[in-house]
Amino acid sequence: MEMAQTDLDRLLFFEQARKLSEAAYAKNPLDAENLTRWGGALLELSQFHNGPECTKLIKESIAKLEEALQVNPRKHDALWCLGNALTSQAFLTSDTDVAKLIFSKATQYFQQAVNEEPGNELYFKSLEMAAKAPELHLELQRQGFNPQAAVGGSSASNVKASRKKKDSDLKYDILGWVILAVGIFAWVGMAKSHVPPPPPR
Repeated sequence: MEMAQTDLDRLLFFEQARKLSEAAYAKNPLDAENLTRWGGALLELSQFHNGPECTKLIKESIAKLEEALQVNPRKHDALWCLGNALTSQAFLTSDTDVAKLIFSKATQYFQQAVNEEPGNELYFKSLEMAAKAPELHLELQRQGFNPQAAVGGSSASNVKASRKKKDSDLKYDILGWVILAVGIFAWVGMAKSHVPPPPPR
């Protein structure tokens, strides 16, 4: 039950962050920091959904992060977050050739983030993991995991369904870790932006 409460707290936190970012965007659409927070919140929210809703939230996240980079092309946290969003999108793609292209694009964003802030261990670790992502995706495809396949079907055996469930669980575990890292980063960013001013002297 504690895990369920933690998940609910995270869901509420990131939904609130999304709403605050949306309101801030209405006042200033050129705030790269806000766009980055919004993109991170949308990516986090995607973890709580499956199927088309998950895919939609990831696409919205990518759009907000790209918008942040139009405002500030060197914004390292937006570059890193966009790399994570693209990685998530690639894992949801069943076409291995398309996934490879998306992973390649994600790797470029991770590399740019490392270039902008070379001392950041998280960025460097993400770049290392990005190199392994296409292999992992290919292995998931070999094991019969198809993210676009419809659930159910009378011809599917229980064994096959169980195997797909395990593959799906693995994919969502991977996405969960990626999104958790983004969430922590977004949370720290939100906390920094809402620090009360120092007391007057």
